[in-house]
Amino acid sequence: MFTLKVDHEIELQLFQRQHALTLFQLIEENREHLRKWMPWVESMTTPYQIESIIPVWLNQFAENSGLNVGILFRGELVGSLGLHQIDWYNSMASIGYYLAKKAEGHGIITRSVKALLNYAFFQLGLNRIEIRCGVKNNKSRAIPERLRFVTEGTVRDGEHLNGHYHDLVIYSMLAREWNPMQT
Repeated sequence: MFTLKVDHEIELQLFQRQHALTLFQLIEENREHLRKWMPWVESMTTPYQIESIIPVWLNQFAENSGLNVGILFRGELVGSLGLHQIDWYNSMASIGYYLAKKAEGHGIITRSVKALLNYAFFQLGLNRIEIRCGVKNNKSRAIPERLRFVTEGTVRDGEHLNGHYHDLVIYSMLAREWNPMQT
């Protein structure tokens, strides 16, 4: 099983079938918190839905087309991090993340994204990573800004969320720009 040790508090662990109930409980406990920015939250209503998506994620990992990991903070699942839509021809991918409300304020996502960037650039050899965030999602936007991503622009009406469209900011980091010692 794929695991990536971030530091003494955080480990990223590839989701397996046995994580389905724990992941569903995390989503259920944070439904109001997550639904503000995650369009899929409303459709996740049973643990079975998580059980059925995990094999898809495992297949993506096996095919080198994606990576979906749980974020364990001091041994407890507190969020999820993904390397999505790996495009090997163009050597690029995107990163997505979410975190339980009670786990905010510990730098968990920043540290986890930093470790995933090291993996993507130095292990996988990717050249470009994107992060897209809702224009008004200041907590999510703080991650790429803290890690010195370049703001490329805004995708108008880039995502349908809770019955309306909202704009997304696109951030990018290139392998030649990434210096994990600076952040």
